[in-house]
Amino acid sequence: MATSLLAFITAFAVVFLVELPDKTMVATLVLTTRYRAWPVFVGVIAAFAVQSVVAAAFGSAITLLPDRLVAGVVALLFGIGAFMLLKEGFSRDEDSADETGATAAVPFWRAALTSFGVLFAAEWGDASQLATAGITARYGEPLAVGLGAWLALVAVAGLAVLVGRKLAGRLPTHWIQRVAGTIFAVFAVIALTQVF
Repeated sequence: MATSLLAFITAFAVVFLVELPDKTMVATLVLTTRYRAWPVFVGVIAAFAVQSVVAAAFGSAITLLPDRLVAGVVALLFGIGAFMLLKEGFSRDEDSADETGATAAVPFWRAALTSFGVLFAAEWGDASQLATAGITARYGEPLAVGLGAWLALVAVAGLAVLVGRKLAGRLPTHWIQRVAGTIFAVFAVIALTQVF
């Protein structure tokens, strides 16, 4: 029991600290400025649940995946996201420049699935996933580590959703899209450098 609790606390603390400045928090924040908060949160926490299970159950197998392949897929996905955000952010006409707080009117399921896909891809090979796998190997408590890691990811996602909602209500949507597109482009370039 003491080992399980220690594994849980360690996983929560490490993953929470690793994820605060990470791309997954930024991606969640960006998605919240684009879509309604609730479907984004549902999609994100579902992606984190799957990734936590993968990391805890198959921690050692993750290291067998080719790093270049993982980095290439992540670069491609962030590149596509950057293109879409920048295209939409710069295609707005000047009449809508003062528009603030508008989120895309898309069905719940579409926003949740988009959020799930973005965060699921972004988490592959991420520091938190590797940390979860390592902590699982260290303590031999996959359930406690997986739960601790997932709850830490949910806490970070909650913070990102709250911040995203505040930004969406105060900044013009096209500026948020431009900044988000630029951030996604930087993440794509960083991931691409890991391919070569």
